[in-house]
Amino acid sequence: MVIFLALVITPLVEIAVFIEIGGFIGLWPTLFVVIATAAAGTWLLRSQGWEVMNRARVTLARGEFPAREVFDGACILVAGALLLTPGFVTDAAGLLLFVPSVRAYLGRLMLRYLMSRGNVDVRMYGGGDRRRENRDPDSGTIEGEFHEVPGGSDDREPNPRGFDDDDGAKR
Repeated sequence: MVIFLALVITPLVEIAVFIEIGGFIGLWPTLFVVIATAAAGTWLLRSQGWEVMNRARVTLARGEFPAREVFDGACILVAGALLLTPGFVTDAAGLLLFVPSVRAYLGRLMLRYLMSRGNVDVRMYGGGDRRRENRDPDSGTIEGEFHEVPGGSDDREPNPRGFDDDDGAKR
């Protein structure tokens, strides 16, 4: 229902704003502004998209899940689509999504919402779908998998606690 209302109300608001701005600055300047925002949106989409992609590569190289980069990429994609759509209201929303601090704020809101629902589940592995249904999030159990690497040699004595020191050397 919300999507239906947005699809009906947004064009009506855009038409009203077009009429008001067109009456204030004229037809040709209005059309120029619409074309200029589409060009700016294309440039911003490309430049910020590459930046987010490079950040995601660095994050993955560290062995971490690039959750922030995925969210930023989705925001940038939506921002680009909004700027390519003719209209002043959609252009304003698109420009806001290109601002990193706005994306960070929206990310925090989204995380808070997901955490309040208790449906946050991040998985990073290749292969088939390994969902585990009806898990108790408060159980304190961390599930994991391991694979032994053949041919590995380790001449060092194991640490009685099983942990390395800060410098990585075993005791």
